[in-house]
Amino acid sequence: MKSLMFALALSVAGCAPVPATSNQSGRSQDDVLVATNFGAVGDGVTLNTAALQRAIDACSAGGGGTLAIPAGRFVTGTIQIRNGVTLRLATDAALLGSTNAADYRNIDPFTDGTGAARGFALITAVDAERVGIEGGVIDGRGADVRAAQGQSFAVRPFLIRWVRCKDVAVRDVQLRNGGAWTMHFFQSTNAIAERVTIRSRGLPNNDGIDIDSSQDVRVSNCDIDTGDDAICLKTTSALPCRKITVTGCQLASRCAAIKLGTESLGDFENIHVSLCKVHDTHLGGIKLLSVDGAHLHDVVISDITMDGVTVPIMLRLGARLKTFQPGDTRRPPGELHDVSIRNISATNAQQIGILISGIPGHPVEAVVLENIKLRLAGGGQPDGKAGIPEKQDAYPEINMFGGKLPAYGMFARHVKGITLHNVEFSTKLPDARPAVVFQDVTESKTDGSIVPATLP
Repeated sequence: MKSLMFALALSVAGCAPVPATSNQSGRSQDDVLVATNFGAVGDGVTLNTAALQRAIDACSAGGGGTLAIPAGRFVTGTIQIRNGVTLRLATDAALLGSTNAADYRNIDPFTDGTGAARGFALITAVDAERVGIEGGVIDGRGADVRAAQGQSFAVRPFLIRWVRCKDVAVRDVQLRNGGAWTMHFFQSTNAIAERVTIRSRGLPNNDGIDIDSSQDVRVSNCDIDTGDDAICLKTTSALPCRKITVTGCQLASRCAAIKLGTESLGDFENIHVSLCKVHDTHLGGIKLLSVDGAHLHDVVISDITMDGVTVPIMLRLGARLKTFQPGDTRRPPGELHDVSIRNISATNAQQIGILISGIPGHPVEAVVLENIKLRLAGGGQPDGKAGIPEKQDAYPEINMFGGKLPAYGMFARHVKGITLHNVEFSTKLPDARPAVVFQDVTESKTDGSIVPATLP
């Protein structure tokens, strides 16, 4: 391998053409390995798992560098990225997931929040450093993988998993049609995902980017449209999500656009989300959920626009109290505090504008809502219910308390310390419910106006 300075230069060189001339080691004249020199065939039919793995292993054994995937359609099962290796796909290159379940491996299994066994993946890296993916297309062909298995669908491959990795960079790649979550960062540090495009709506649980028990992660300028949560921070282990930044993204989802939880065994702290556009999201726009014992705090979400979101903002502190990894200890109910949500606008919201609920003895604390304008459908009527059930151990979702809530703008319960500044609700149709209902809320402050209004 050449000098470290030359290797760093390669890492920022984009998807420049790779010289075809190579020696017997498979290395090009620019010291970049080429997958076809190891027997990979981009005909859309040949199974290339072994050839791609040989190339990755050779690249890592030589000190790391770039494995170039030239133009073509390369079918593969599970491949594992090793230390120091970046996959660089040419503009016209695609990695296609095999439709045969036997071609996938579950290298680091775990259980998700629904109780399902997970961990199979098309591309994975475990305990690796200085790794990444750049350019081209990675298509898991999830619907075809499912069809080939019939009713069982026991093998549901993620598209990409980074497990206990350090120094990860994913740039300028199109990710499509995962069998489950699209890209999962688990217990990883110093990771970047930028200019990533995700299109994965075909199956349930098609999350976009999941940041799980990881630290120092930045997601920027990504375009994500998914069947499940678009960007989801979670903790399926006791390690926290810490120092996470999400900015400049466009998000759409059948579920949530921006979510912390549901899996929430480890803590969430120092989280910043900003400058994102959310559209066509069928459940929650912003959802902050601690239900498995997490201490969720020091979260700032700002400058988010939404159109077509059922509930723009939801905060829930509950007591489901699940564990997800063998040997993990069940935690008591956690905490949700010191959250700032500001400069938020939403149009065509449906069920309610803001839903905040702790549980008896465990209030949500120190929440600031500032410069928020939400336009809702309206048309609601009081349902005459005596009360809203607590559902302390239920899965947290926007419809967990029933379809009809006592307010159309904001319902807050079991909250200690909430500040509202320039929060405005409006409805397209008249709504017979009050704009805001507080239950067991203490130390509330209103600076500015909450304006119930009906727009023509």
